[in-house]
This record gives sequence, C-alpha cells and structure tokens, in this order.
Amino acid sequence: MEIVKAVGLKKYYVTDTYEVHALDGVTLSVEAGEFVAVVGTSGSGKTTLLNMIGGLDIPTEGGVWIRGNSLRDMEAQERTVFRRRNIGFVFQQYNLVPVLSVYENIVLPLRLDGAGIDSGLLDEIGALLKIREQFDRLPQTLSGGQQQRAAIARALLTKPAILLADEPTGSLDSVTSMEVTGLMRSCAERFHQTVIVVTHQEETAQMADRVIRIEDGRICGLGESMTAEKESGAPKGIGLGGIENGRK
Repeated sequence: MEIVKAVGLKKYYVTDTYEVHALDGVTLSVEAGEFVAVVGTSGSGKTTLLNMIGGLDIPTEGGVWIRGNSLRDMEAQERTVFRRRNIGFVFQQYNLVPVLSVYENIVLPLRLDGAGIDSGLLDEIGALLKIREQFDRLPQTLSGGQQQRAAIARALLTKPAILLADEPTGSLDSVTSMEVTGLMRSCAERFHQTVIVVTHQEETAQMADRVIRIEDGRICGLGESMTAEKESGAPKGIGLGGIENGRK
C-alpha cells in the first residue's frame, strides 16, 4: 500500500544574482513498510526532498501526499499537528534538549501534543535500543551513539507511520553507524513503520530495501540495494555510484 506519494516536486531558491533549483521535478512513491535509502552527492537535493516529504517545507511546485493527505492543502498549524502524529524525525545532530534528561527528551513530543505516555512501549523501545539505563542522564554525558539512540527512541515513541532520518549516522564511527542503522531497521520491522533515510554511507544504503539516487535535484536512479539484490537474486540495480552493480 502506498504511504508516500510525491508528484512533480520543484523547489527554487532565488537570490539577487541567481536561482537555485534544489528539486527539479521529482516524482516518487514509497510503500508502507519499506526501508528506503536516498543517496547523492552533497547539494544534490536529498535533504530538501526529505523536508518536503516531512512537511517541514513546501515545494514551489508539485505536491506530497502522506497516507492520502495532501500536505500542501493543510494550513501551517494543521500540518504541524499532522506531522507530529504521523512522522518521526531523526537528525544527524540528534537535536536533544541539553537541559532535559534523556527520558524527558524522549517523551517531549507526546507532552507537546498533550498525549499520554505508553509506559509499556517506552520500556520496550528503551530495551530494544539499549538506552533504558540512560534515562536519567543529560544528553551531553552520553556518547554519540547513545544520543542517536535516544533520538530514535523519541521518534519511535509517538508511533509514527513514517520515520525520516537525515544522515543519522553521519557523526558516528563505522561500527556505531552499522549498529544504529540495524536498530532503525529492527524497530521499523517491529513496529511496522516506513523508513526513508538520507545517507552518503554505502553500508547504510546496503541495508535498505530500495535505493533512490538524486543528482542536481532530479532522480537519476531507482533500484534495490545491493543487499536486497543478493537476497532476491536480481542481476543488477542502482548502487551509490549510480551504475549497475557488478559493472565498472
């Protein structure tokens, strides 16, 4: 079942001297339960696309539909509430509030929404992410990997249908990166969520069901990840380099 649909997305930024086409006619769809990696060079439009899908920004042209709901047709406040109740975000810099404990950071979106806290789910997420023992600590006393786990827990506790992650492992070492990516995948499968992750790391992209490559604001490659290809026996797909796997 289609959960994300983007049609003809264009995003232009105009300065005094030139016009930047951050997105230039992007159309895509994502099925419920998919783990999708978006790759591309710096400045290719990956983060802009994620912001459009998440309703953090509105396209110059085109539209995004989440579970059949048009983000463009919503008023700003309506979009904020819809986003908070349907989409979870994980960022490279964690975005944890330094004066709040890990527990307070994790439950913050629910408190802002006036919603109750599912203690059972919180304990399950805490155990799955191995962050339960850190609930009383402040973010700055944690390692980078622990802070990112806290950020993932915060995103998961709202039970979002979609989890959007922008370079979630960009500040982590390779071992921790693989661990965090694996945890996101495990959580998505456990809680039946759709994950779209922007990454420049091949190891992260290899764990996805599908890889979308963007260059110059346009989609230039769609295919299974290399891991998915090996499992399915498919002969080729789109790798990080935008070439057919198995060919140089």
